[in-house]
Amino acid sequence: MTMFFDSHIHTEFSADSEMKAQDALREAERQGLGLVFTEHLDYDYPAAGREEFIFDPAAYWAAYEPLRAGGKLSLGVEMGMMASAREKNAAFLQRVPFDFVLASIHFLDVKDLYYPETFEGREKAEMYHEYFTVMRDEIYAHPFINTLAHIDYIARNSTFDNPEISYGEFSDEIDAVLRALIETDTAIEINTRRLGTPRGIKELAPIYRRYRELGGRYVTIGSDAHVPDGVGRNYHRARELACAFDLQIVAFRERKMQTCE
Repeated sequence: MTMFFDSHIHTEFSADSEMKAQDALREAERQGLGLVFTEHLDYDYPAAGREEFIFDPAAYWAAYEPLRAGGKLSLGVEMGMMASAREKNAAFLQRVPFDFVLASIHFLDVKDLYYPETFEGREKAEMYHEYFTVMRDEIYAHPFINTLAHIDYIARNSTFDNPEISYGEFSDEIDAVLRALIETDTAIEINTRRLGTPRGIKELAPIYRRYRELGGRYVTIGSDAHVPDGVGRNYHRARELACAFDLQIVAFRERKMQTCE
């Protein structure tokens, strides 16, 4: 594989996106990128009255498989990892031949990390320790995943004065996650969402440096785009980050890792 791929894209099959596949592909073509669609799957979604993050894999495959034929698009899923969903997650993957499984932690104690109320009454040190502990445990409990998405997801909507997952503050917890990835042959994502600011790069760089020090080698790059303007955003910064720490950028096809060069 010679093309670089944006391996984290949400189209209208995701409950929180209305992006059309052709619009995403058109923007990727303009940038010379391939794409991996990774629609949201979050079983046991805890927020009452809010739309569930589940999609029909057969309909997804029927709609997009013809677009996949040229090799510039792969079809994946962004799978929310929770203890209660382990068996359902495994069963979901048997329904169509997904190219790629991106795994995420979106909830803690069945509370959605997207919403400010999830952080109310919590201490940062305690909550972030729980976040990384759950992440480590679910990596081991989901041996069928390919990549861990946005290790810094909790910082996006955190209401703490300092929302960052600073490596110096949580080094033991982060090391445990990184070792779990390495031991299970799971890649880590360089998510480009927060690479547009010096602070985002400053906080994430030590994590990827440490991943390499521990023996990690492989990264996917994902914009987490939900609209066409987000496709490929800050991709060049992610490539620079990977190069700085001698990390190999990869993508997946038929669940097999392929290098991007």
